[in-house]
Amino acid sequence: MQKKSSKKQFEFVALMASLMSIVALTIDALLPAISHIGEAINSVDPTRNQLLITMIFLGLGVGQLFFGPLSDSYGRKPIVYAGFTIFALASVICVNATSLEVMIVGRIFQGVGLSAPRTITISIIRDLYKGDYMAKIMSFVTAFFILIPVIAPAVGKAVLDNYNWQAIFYVQLLFALIVSIWFWKRQEETLKPEFKIPFTRSVFVDGLKEFVKHKETVAFTLISGLITGAFLVYLSSAQHIFEDQFNLVEEFPYIFAGLAISIGSATFLNGTLVLRFGMRKLIFLSLCAFCSIGLLYVILFWGDANPSLPVLIVFLAAQFFCLGFIWGNSRSVAMEPIGHIAGVGAAINGFVATVVSIPIATLIGSYIDTTVLPLFLGLAVCGSLSLFIFMSIKKTRTAALA
Repeated sequence: MQKKSSKKQFEFVALMASLMSIVALTIDALLPAISHIGEAINSVDPTRNQLLITMIFLGLGVGQLFFGPLSDSYGRKPIVYAGFTIFALASVICVNATSLEVMIVGRIFQGVGLSAPRTITISIIRDLYKGDYMAKIMSFVTAFFILIPVIAPAVGKAVLDNYNWQAIFYVQLLFALIVSIWFWKRQEETLKPEFKIPFTRSVFVDGLKEFVKHKETVAFTLISGLITGAFLVYLSSAQHIFEDQFNLVEEFPYIFAGLAISIGSATFLNGTLVLRFGMRKLIFLSLCAFCSIGLLYVILFWGDANPSLPVLIVFLAAQFFCLGFIWGNSRSVAMEPIGHIAGVGAAINGFVATVVSIPIATLIGSYIDTTVLPLFLGLAVCGSLSLFIFMSIKKTRTAALA
């Protein structure tokens, strides 16, 4: 299945990216509207309103635990349809929310619904590809996926300026409908009948036992969680940083888009370099750079106010460029040994990464009030822990191969 015509492979990459990008649209298009939503639901504390971003990740993590094993039993496509249905119902809750608590419930269930296409995308790719070539496909999928964070805040702001914040949810629903029809029409079922696992109570337990047998899978899942948590701090606080700390309300969507391009360009470049240098080497070099950039910022601006906007953007862009080489490769390494349980394996991988990332984002995000220093401190600490895990598993792997 590794070889496909260029035209079919391009459509496959675009379709998988579209399935994943609904998550980005659901998160990023709402960023310019957070303060407006806060006013509408009587929640004016910007640090509490960050929960509108972080809590969707809770739903993403929990939902994967159900949809991953179910997809190994009933196939990939039916589970994607079920996820879209839950997402649609949750969007209705969000539109009609009158308090922060109700809105958070809606956002959590949006995450639960979207965990299906997000997780099943990884399973489908693993069904068809493996090794460094899987990492290449993942890189191109992620590069396409990054197009949505680039334009989503601008789309959200345009909708907000011309209509209201509720209309942003309707735009998300329309996009989800279009993608689901495309998926229904063009994507074949990738789970072969002979590989279906009867759904029993032991499916997840057996999958977890198999998952923890592979030390690299566990290690790179933790790395994904730490790095995602560090990035989630930025994602949940970006609106507060640029609109409140820097007073850049109109410019915020464009700054956000520019920084997203940094991740996308690195991810696209990774698709070319990974077959030459391998996933692990690229992860190692990127983690070293990721840690160094975060530590340099902390050293230069410890105890000071925010630097000028250009300086901040340069540091963030450099950090995010590193992310483009870490994310896809880490998940590909984690999934490499567990292709025979791709559904439940992707679910556990995503759940553990989410469980690790949400507390990190919530804790560090609560300190981002008047300066972005806590953000970079969090990036440096998470990067350092990830590098330590990488070096530990590298020694273990080298010893096993000796």
